[in-house]
This record gives sequence, structure tokens and C-alpha cells, in this order.
Amino acid sequence: MRTFTLLMLVMILAAGLAVAGCQDQKAIVIGAKPFNEQYILAEMVSLLLEEKGYTTEVKSGLNDATLFEGIRKGQVDVYVEYTGTAYSQLLKLPPLDTWDPEVVYEDVTAGLAAENIVVLYRFGFRDDYAIAVRKDWAEENNVVTISDLVPYAPGLVFASDLVFHEREDGLPRLAEVYGLTFQDVKPLAPTLMYEAIQNGQADAIPPYTTDTRVDLYNLRTLADDRSALPPYHAMLLISQDRDADAELVSALRVLENRIDTDTMRVLNRKFDIDKMEARDIAREYLVAEGLLPS
Repeated sequence: MRTFTLLMLVMILAAGLAVAGCQDQKAIVIGAKPFNEQYILAEMVSLLLEEKGYTTEVKSGLNDATLFEGIRKGQVDVYVEYTGTAYSQLLKLPPLDTWDPEVVYEDVTAGLAAENIVVLYRFGFRDDYAIAVRKDWAEENNVVTISDLVPYAPGLVFASDLVFHEREDGLPRLAEVYGLTFQDVKPLAPTLMYEAIQNGQADAIPPYTTDTRVDLYNLRTLADDRSALPPYHAMLLISQDRDADAELVSALRVLENRIDTDTMRVLNRKFDIDKMEARDIAREYLVAEGLLPS
């Protein structure tokens, strides 16, 4: 009788462990950095997985190094990274003479694979540093690219954020590749550099391409026609173990190449200006795209 009871207990315990194991396989940790589009995209990933029966935990406000270590050690299952960040900051690869986005993507994909991290796909948008000028001035002078700006630059004031004018891959790189030199360079806090260009105290600034304020201040970002600046394609990273889950991968694939830069700026505006919650923005977008039921 005791043997039978003990056997039953062992079987119940084994069944419980099996169920717990299945539940663990359905529990996904999603990492995110501490800014608008990261919050929004993490919630999109969360909603898509929850629709397929997964439970999710979004850990936001994490920095590059923490996320990288987290996904390597299995503490984070999936998160959004950028090709330029992975190339230079995480994998420490040497700078390229010409920043070909496809070469960067291939090198990053191979480098992360060696760390047991899978690049699942790119979302479609880039969050690059750019050079921006007032849209009315750009239209008046037919300035579309950085090359177009070069002849005008010696008579213009450039309001930099606190690092772009000094970064090796920032303004010095543009001077090297394009011969771009301004009459004056004023380092300012990001908020103040936008105010400076709005008030006519500056003529050009270096925003991020998905920054809400590009539209809010009626600016035009200029094409980097000589690929002088690193590309920052947003891409979805997943741990090698989770990549083996075909259902999970299929659920996430729907966002591949779906969100362009203009769309991401619109979504960021809902967070920055309209003060919507990131999860509400994510749900609204997914429903509008037919990716979630209304």
C-alpha cells in the first residue's frame, strides 16, 4: 500500500513538473530600452504573443548592456535592438569606410548568431541620426540631401545636441566625407536645439529620424547620400532557444518590414504629445492593421 501511495505521489509530482514546464515555455520576457518607440514595440510584441496564449512580462527601462547580457543568459527572451548599436556598441566591430546598411545587417546577424542570439527580422524603419533643416527653407533652396546642403553650410549655424558635434561618427564624419562645415556650431540640450531652429537662432540640427519633433517643428531630414553615418535599422532579437518555438516566431513575423520611419514617428507622437499609454498605442495600431481582433 505504501509503495502504491509513493508511486502515485511520484507520478503526480512528475505531472505537475511537466505542466509547470509547459507553462514556463509559454512565459516570455520582453526587454525594452527607456524611450517611446521601445515601449510601444515591446507592447506590440506582448499583445501579439498573448493573443496566441503566451503570458508575457515587459521589462522596460533597460540599457544596451543589460539587454544584451540578459538575452545571452536567458533572462530576456526577445527585445528590439538597432543595427548600428549592435555593430559598434555590442559586437565592437570596426567602423566601415562606407556604412552600407545591408553589410551592417549581415555582419550584425552573423555576430549575434555567434552569441546564440537570432535576428528575427527588421521592422522596416531606421532610427538614425540625421541632419534636419526647416522644411520651407529646404523647399525654397531645393535641398534634399546632405550634399545639397554643403554649399550653404558655411553661412549657416548648426545647433548640435550635446554629443553629435564631437562623436567620431557624427559631425566630424560628415566633415570628412562631405566637407561639411558650418559658420558656427552650438552644442545645446536636445529640447533647446529644437527651440533654436524654430526661433531662427540655428539653421540645422541633428535629430533622430523617428523623433516626433521632426514633424512638430516642420523639419525636413536630409538624405545621407554618401552613407557617411551608421544605419540604425530597428530589428527584433530573440534567444536561440525561443527561436525554436515555431508558434512564437510565427506570431511575431507579422511585424516584419511593416513599420516605416514615418509611421513610427506618428506612433511616437501619440506617446510624446497625445500622452497615450504605450500599450493602448500598440493595441490601436495592431487592430487597425488587422493583426488583432477589435
